[in-house]
Amino acid sequence: MPRLLADTGVIFGRHLRATLRSKTNMLFGMLQPLLFLALFGPLLTGLSVGDGGSSWQTLVPGLLVQLALLGGSFVGLGIMMDRHLGVIDRMRVTSMHPQALLLGRVLRDVVQLVAQSVLLVLVGLAFGLRAPVPGVLIGIAFVAVLAAALSALSYGLAMNVGSTPEFAAITNTAMLPLMLLSGVLLPMSLGPAWLDAVSRAVPFRYTVDAVREAFLGHYAGGAVAGGAAVTAALAVLCFFAGARLFHRART
Repeated sequence: MPRLLADTGVIFGRHLRATLRSKTNMLFGMLQPLLFLALFGPLLTGLSVGDGGSSWQTLVPGLLVQLALLGGSFVGLGIMMDRHLGVIDRMRVTSMHPQALLLGRVLRDVVQLVAQSVLLVLVGLAFGLRAPVPGVLIGIAFVAVLAAALSALSYGLAMNVGSTPEFAAITNTAMLPLMLLSGVLLPMSLGPAWLDAVSRAVPFRYTVDAVREAFLGHYAGGAVAGGAAVTAALAVLCFFAGARLFHRART
C-alpha cells in the first residue's frame, strides 16, 4: 500500500503538471458548459421547470453532471499518444506499481473536473444561482465519483482500440444519447411520457435528479439516496471494468 500510494502520487504529479502547463486545454475544457450557462440559461429564466426551484437550480446541476460525463469519457484520448509511443510499455517494466499507472491519471482527472465544477458554480452564482452550501458540496461529490469511474473506463477503452478516430466514434456514439436521456439540460419529467420512461433506464438520470434535489436543499429525500446508490454502483462497475481493460491490454 505505501508503494502504491507513492507511485500514484508520482504519476498524479507528472500529469497534473502537464495539465497546468496546457492553458488551452484547461480553457476549452470549460468552454462548453460555460456557453450553455451563458447562452441557454437566460432562456429558462422565469419559466416553470417543474421542480419547485429556480431555472438555475435546474440547469447548473445538470451542467455539473455534463461536465463529468464529457470530461471523464474523453480523457482516454490523452493516453493514446503515450501508448503508441511506447511510454506505457516502458513504465510497465519499471518497479512502479502497475495500479498506479491508472490511479494517478484518474486522480488528476478528478482534481481537474472538481476545480472546473467549482468555477462553474461560481459563474452560476453570478448569473443568479442560489443553493445551500451543503447541497453544492454534495453535487461536487457526485461529480468526483462519476468522473473517477468514467475516467477509468475511458482509459481502459483507449488501451484497447486501434486509433484515435475509433475511440472518438465509440465514445461519441455512446455518450450523446446517454447524456440527452439523462436530462442534463431540463428534467425528463417535462418530456412526453414515453421519453420519460425510456430515460429511467439511463443511470445518469438518477445522478442528475439527485444533484438537483441537493441544490434545492432536499437532502433527506429518496432522490438523493437513490441517486447516490445508483451512482456508487455504476462507479464500482465502471472502475473495475476500466482497470481490467487497462491492465490486460497489449500495447
